[in-house]
Amino acid sequence: MRILLTTLHSKYIHASLALPLLAAYCRDLGADLQIREFTVHEPREQLLGALLAEAPDVIAFSIAIWNRRQTLELADALVTVRPELRIVIGGPEVSFDGPELLARHPAIRALVRGEGEEPLRGLLAAWLQNRPPEQVPRLTWRDGETVRENPDGPVLAVLDAIPSPFELGLVDLNRGFVYLETSRGCPYRCAFCMSALETTVRSYSMDRICRDLDLLMSQGVSRIKLVDRTFNYDPERARQIFKYILRHNRGSHFHFEIGGHLLDQATLQLLSEVPPATFQFEIGIQSTLPDTLRAIQRPEALDVLETNVRRLRQIGTIQLHLDLIAGLPGQGFKDFLHSIDRVAALRPHHLQLEPVKLLPGAPLRRDASRYGIRFDPHPPYSVLGTSHMSFAELERLRGIGRLVDLTYNEQRGRPFLEALSSICGSLGDGLECLEAFWREQGLFRRPLAQREIFERLWEFSRCHFSPSQQKYLGESLAWGLALSERIAQDKVPDFFDTDLDAEEKQRVRERLRRVQAALKGRGFKVQHLAARFHHRSGLPAAGLVLFLYLTRPGRPLYVRYRPV
Repeated sequence: MRILLTTLHSKYIHASLALPLLAAYCRDLGADLQIREFTVHEPREQLLGALLAEAPDVIAFSIAIWNRRQTLELADALVTVRPELRIVIGGPEVSFDGPELLARHPAIRALVRGEGEEPLRGLLAAWLQNRPPEQVPRLTWRDGETVRENPDGPVLAVLDAIPSPFELGLVDLNRGFVYLETSRGCPYRCAFCMSALETTVRSYSMDRICRDLDLLMSQGVSRIKLVDRTFNYDPERARQIFKYILRHNRGSHFHFEIGGHLLDQATLQLLSEVPPATFQFEIGIQSTLPDTLRAIQRPEALDVLETNVRRLRQIGTIQLHLDLIAGLPGQGFKDFLHSIDRVAALRPHHLQLEPVKLLPGAPLRRDASRYGIRFDPHPPYSVLGTSHMSFAELERLRGIGRLVDLTYNEQRGRPFLEALSSICGSLGDGLECLEAFWREQGLFRRPLAQREIFERLWEFSRCHFSPSQQKYLGESLAWGLALSERIAQDKVPDFFDTDLDAEEKQRVRERLRRVQAALKGRGFKVQHLAARFHHRSGLPAAGLVLFLYLTRPGRPLYVRYRPV
């Protein structure tokens, strides 16, 4: 029997972890088991041709929120061409579906509910022995014209029972980005998360975790993202893994989802030893309203969390990614703006603002009517309105999230946002004003190049603020743009002040000569921009500043600045 385990990623760079884990657990069944990965952007006919060319007997699809429609349509087409083909589906997006899904899609022979290793192995073993999978837990399957639902069963008690897919060579390590799990489950019951339904946290053994880490680090995998829901649920266990990485790492970068309130003094002390560009922490704050946190059953330890985030920011070597979610129970539009202000004050490297998604199986979806939450019935199930927030207000918050991505998260507009916050009284109020302008101008409807983003921010500044405030905002834009791309001295936007007198031009020439002399023989091409800045507040320097643009063949642009 030839079996294909496959999925459609949202991007080519993504590599599956679920499929290699399933393949590792089913490897000794005596079947020809292969992993095939595609993306949602490939034409259906191309996917159809690629899969059918392998003459499979079974195709098992892993379905997630981003590929549900495309996968189900592909499954229908596959069986239209080859009616005898057996299609199996599983994954988080279909784990709470049942007979009604198989009724709508006759191509599907079986649906795996929840954690997939044991149900898939049991199903394939039954098919290999030409018997019905009657005893396989967590399986919905087609028995002739009848759809049967087998009872739920326990998940794997010992995760080490799954052989390492890395040791078996089942994971593509050449994409520069690899997922790794060291545990399953979460100790918390956050109402918007599917992990709220799990009752235990299970960890791989420390020996298994270290072996997988050794293999990935020795192979020089550049980015390793740990998918544990709350990596540091057990602080001692987290410290053991952190220590192992710090002792053996050879240049890999690690991403962890952590509970900021769980960081104790011993862990913070250890994290002070982390070298730059090694760890990134994603911390879900979600809301700063105590009533909202209680409604979603999230721990209310904001003061502890904020203290720990400030300590991490003080350490300075760990990238911090903080999340807020719009549309949660009890949260109004202005409440969310205040949350933005409170979280932005922690100075994260990345601030993510997203509307809540009412995922299948999540308690918040079950209780949506109780909280007056309306949501899109189709993926990604985004909130469309609540008893505290209208659709129009949610749209405004989506727009604010996009503006934060364009400016703050790209690190090209932070000086401007600081100046805007100072003028408007808070970051939230400034973003509210900017979002209204962006929407009125129709700027959310098309992609903008970097230079045009700055030009539009300048247009906004000229439309809404006094001449003195415009100068302040213009200088912040000039500083941000000068550090983001090479600006030719004769082609500067009009928010730059580059009208230098003779004495200033001479100072620039002298400084430039010294720089060129210091770089002589090192292969750099040096270009420059000289501009004047009058406002010290919010900018690293004031007065006449020389920006240096250094390039070498095959290397990215390197920007430095020097007061003159």
